[in-house]
Amino acid sequence: MNDTQSVQGTIRVLVVDDSAFMRTSLSRMIASESGLNVTGTAGNGFEALEKISALDPDVVTLDVNMPGLDGVETLRRIMQRFPRPVIMVTSVTEKNAETTFSALGAGAFDYVPKQLSASSLEIDHIRSDLIAKIRAAGLVRRAQTRGRCAKKPSRPARAEEPSGVFQTSSIVALGSSTGGPRALETILPLLPRDLLVPILIVQHMPVGFTASFARRLSQLCEISVQEARDGELVRPAVAYIAPAGRHMRVQRQGPDAKVAISLGSDPFAALHMPSVDVLMESIAEIYLDRALGIILTGMGSDGVEGMSAIYHNGGITIGQDEATCAVFGMPRACAERGVLNRIVALTEIPAQILEATRQRKRA
Repeated sequence: MNDTQSVQGTIRVLVVDDSAFMRTSLSRMIASESGLNVTGTAGNGFEALEKISALDPDVVTLDVNMPGLDGVETLRRIMQRFPRPVIMVTSVTEKNAETTFSALGAGAFDYVPKQLSASSLEIDHIRSDLIAKIRAAGLVRRAQTRGRCAKKPSRPARAEEPSGVFQTSSIVALGSSTGGPRALETILPLLPRDLLVPILIVQHMPVGFTASFARRLSQLCEISVQEARDGELVRPAVAYIAPAGRHMRVQRQGPDAKVAISLGSDPFAALHMPSVDVLMESIAEIYLDRALGIILTGMGSDGVEGMSAIYHNGGITIGQDEATCAVFGMPRACAERGVLNRIVALTEIPAQILEATRQRKRA
């Protein structure tokens, strides 16, 4: 049973949006799913706060753009007065991308992008994404209401230290999904400007969000963070974020066989584009035992094949522990496959990167 299927009982959802059309559409969508119940709706931030106080929903879906008390300020007040999982619902624009990342920084559980067409608001395309995230958020809330931590402690017995002497890692591949933006904003600013290796990142995001996210991270970090470009040579102390809608790989090119980024749509049928597996498998092939793979919070199992490739080629593999994950899906899949050398808390990951890239592993 996976993370989003194991919630026992009904998840009660409050839908907040200033558009009556959106409130109705989202409510019907959510109510049609088994195990989910729309406990109420609100048309603005002030009404949302009143409804949360009165109805105590498990999860809130919250529009980013609302008159008066906007989505981000409403979120801040929810987190102060009635902390619980909040999923932001936002239009896909550059401005809204920036606002959405501010919301994630203010404590939002995750976000779902909605698309605007010339004639109407098309909403059905977000159904699977929205429902999956509501179920994942419901897990967190259910654990909170039982008066315990939302995640079980990690089980170090599943992680094994590398045996033998390992080469110093020459590159870092990092994969994340739900909860990933906040996780990346936590660990990347802790890396020094003289980092000896490049970092390649796949974060599941909609088209139009990755460039804004890269700019935001670059402002927070000593290392450079940028959206990856096709054919670009990888450089130390630079973090490259795969652009949404394109897979990112590494390949050798030119007479000196330098390593460059390759962007493309193959395999087109992949569940995620970009895919963590696609990136990590290419890094394992080129860097062998000099690769460091890190899997962070996220739903599903993207990354398990890539982390397996790095592990079996002698590289180092690290998973974020359950206690610090928003959703312990991707790391759990790797732990259950038995391909993690270490499982550590999120805040320990920068030190792990520095250790792996500056020191030779002890026997």
